[in-house]
Amino acid sequence: MRATLRWAHSDLRTHRGEALFLVLATAGIVASLLLATALFGYATNPWQRVFTQARGAHVWLHTDRAADTGELAALDGVQSVAGPYPTASTTVAVRGTRASVELRGTAERPDVGRPLLTAGHWLDADDPDGVVLETRLARALLAQPGDTLTLPGTSRTLTVLGIADSPERRYRPGEQPGLVWAPPAAVPDPGGQVIGLRLTDPGETDYAVQRAVTVLGAGAIGQVSTWEQARAEAQGDNRLLGQVLGLFGLGALLAAGLAVHGAIGTRIRGHLRDISVLKAIGFTPGQVVRVFLLQHLAYALLGAVAAAATVQALGSRVPGRLGDAVGVWQGLPGHTVALFVVPACAVLFIGATTGLAAWRAGRVPPVPLPRPAGAQGGGLSVAARRALGLRMFRMPVGARRRGPGVRGSDGAGAPGAGASPGVAPSAGASPGMRELEVRVPPALVLGWHKAFARRPRSFATVARLTLPLLLIVVAMSAWTTIDRFHSRPEQIGLPAALTVRADTHAGERGTRALLERDPQVAAAYPGVEVAALVPGQTATIALRGLGTREDPYPYALADGRRAHGPDEAVAGQGLLDLLEVEVGDWVRMTVGDRPQILHIVGRSIEPENAGRVISTSLDTLRENDPRLRPTLYQLRLAAGADPDEVAGRLAEAGHGRLDVHAVANPADGLSPLRAVVLALIAVLALVGLIELLTAIGGTVRESERDLLALKAIGLSPRQITGITVTATGCTALAAVLLAAALGLPLAHWLIDAQGASSGIGAGIAQVPSPALLVLVGAAAVLGAAALAAVPSARAARRRLADTLSAVA
Repeated sequence: MRATLRWAHSDLRTHRGEALFLVLATAGIVASLLLATALFGYATNPWQRVFTQARGAHVWLHTDRAADTGELAALDGVQSVAGPYPTASTTVAVRGTRASVELRGTAERPDVGRPLLTAGHWLDADDPDGVVLETRLARALLAQPGDTLTLPGTSRTLTVLGIADSPERRYRPGEQPGLVWAPPAAVPDPGGQVIGLRLTDPGETDYAVQRAVTVLGAGAIGQVSTWEQARAEAQGDNRLLGQVLGLFGLGALLAAGLAVHGAIGTRIRGHLRDISVLKAIGFTPGQVVRVFLLQHLAYALLGAVAAAATVQALGSRVPGRLGDAVGVWQGLPGHTVALFVVPACAVLFIGATTGLAAWRAGRVPPVPLPRPAGAQGGGLSVAARRALGLRMFRMPVGARRRGPGVRGSDGAGAPGAGASPGVAPSAGASPGMRELEVRVPPALVLGWHKAFARRPRSFATVARLTLPLLLIVVAMSAWTTIDRFHSRPEQIGLPAALTVRADTHAGERGTRALLERDPQVAAAYPGVEVAALVPGQTATIALRGLGTREDPYPYALADGRRAHGPDEAVAGQGLLDLLEVEVGDWVRMTVGDRPQILHIVGRSIEPENAGRVISTSLDTLRENDPRLRPTLYQLRLAAGADPDEVAGRLAEAGHGRLDVHAVANPADGLSPLRAVVLALIAVLALVGLIELLTAIGGTVRESERDLLALKAIGLSPRQITGITVTATGCTALAAVLLAAALGLPLAHWLIDAQGASSGIGAGIAQVPSPALLVLVGAAAVLGAAALAAVPSARAARRRLADTLSAVA
């Protein structure tokens, strides 16, 4: 045991930097996996907790006032019913902030879909104007209990009594109205009613919706929302962050395992004589294996424990969503198990890859085998030998000069210094012309030969170095895709920056003229958005009519063409998946009691409503319902315009008749992903650095036995150093090219697959610019060459006695 510890201590002193990088890389990988676990728990458990405690309804049906909902409680599979509650759509404002809301008249605190109070108290019968706000709505309005809400256009006011969590669909400005519970007296003129169904089997949600629509009639249904939609909206951004962290964490773990495997393999080849001595003095093969295994397990364990302790102690203090996720995750039942299982699995994986490499050390014979007389990689190829005397072009005699390393017609010249150009006569040269002979430096040719002569070993090194670089390319692509959402939103389905909703009494022409009068409004597209029942009556989708045939709305198309003719429309990926249709198909839907048949001629990128949107022109919808009037306007602003300033001016010009909101950008919720991507790139760079140091060390050790031969043929220490630097640079260059060739298509596929699964649709991926890729690749190659310069220069200046000892 003492000898084992002494060997491990000696090896640690020799490879301090490599050990430090391995510990840091393991810590970064384990921290990424723990944060991914926390984000997955944060994405799922809070909503599930609220849904369970509130006894949430699995289906919410918005109907007209005349619908008889009494029969729904008797349907098969319906466990209990919430409501019906009278509802009214309106707008509330507080301290200049406005929001579209649904007032829900509730006499008593519901038993199904029970709001969970987080501040204040429930409705009071003695306060007919008191209301309770849903948490996300209160957060958007910056409202607290005791605040007074105004209803623009009226003299009514409401007082906030409390704030409550709800498992229903969350408030999204311009898309989903916020929920406000109020006494029935506060809803004097309801526009409809809502009823919730709690099912015995949540898996039968579609069937329950179909039965409910059959009982009430399709014309009575305004909108259907399910628990699955609410859960998907609540999980959305956090789940994506967890997927990104988990994917890159597992990829980095695989890269670290391969790097450790390569490091041990290289170390074994460099210490064959020492291992033979250990066996000669009594070490068993198992003891030799345990030396390497325990040493690297200690490194991995140290990094894993450091990561777990850091996440546990400081994770909840990280500002933003990551800190919130860790704080919630630490209070979940499975937190302690995950805190031990994730680091343990990472350590075991690194131990498994270490064991495979260390097993080779146990097979080293006690008596070192004689080295083969010839080079293992073979001699120089014909092309390499010709490169040492390559002739490039001709020039006039007047520019002729001689210098060292120039070979004349007699063949004289220094054999070792081939870097200097010169002139020499040629047998076939024309009068007054001489050949300028450019000699390729021997360091380049020999370095290239050293990098790729031993093909299986060289290819393995390139592959191990390619993996972290490939993941870095994918991370860079994720970064540029997020930047695309912010810098070019019109390319990802967000050509409009503002959404304006006008009062019902406002005229269409007057409202549009008021909006277009602003100098920074480039275009105002009138439109309407209604809920439509899909075929089979199992769900509702968003049917939008935006723009006119003379002034069409600029949808971002990924497939097909724009909708120009009658009954033509474009649809999001979420709708195509829901209805199992493709571009070119006809679809039928129901709006109230009116059927609407549309021909899908294109697929648009739809970041709203999970892509369950079908869009056509306002003229097309008016052909089916001539009484239809615009209820919203999408504003495209001039370049450089500030949406907040324009929104403020329009709200002031509208004198309380306009509800102006900025269009929500999906990338706004992904802001923490930027810090995640930077951290992942740093971890992957550490893994790549470990592999690079391993490759450099192996190249330096293998060149020791060639040192005498290189000096014998006249190469200087600088040229010998150049051989190792060139070999390292060529290896890094090959890895960079391979990572770019494989990483760009992989990143494109992964991002588009995520977009398709979220309903936005494929076509959102944006790869890094060629200039950025060249810059990163050049930095990697030059950094590898710089790292190789110091150890190779030290080895090239070794004493003759040391060189003979290494060769022996």
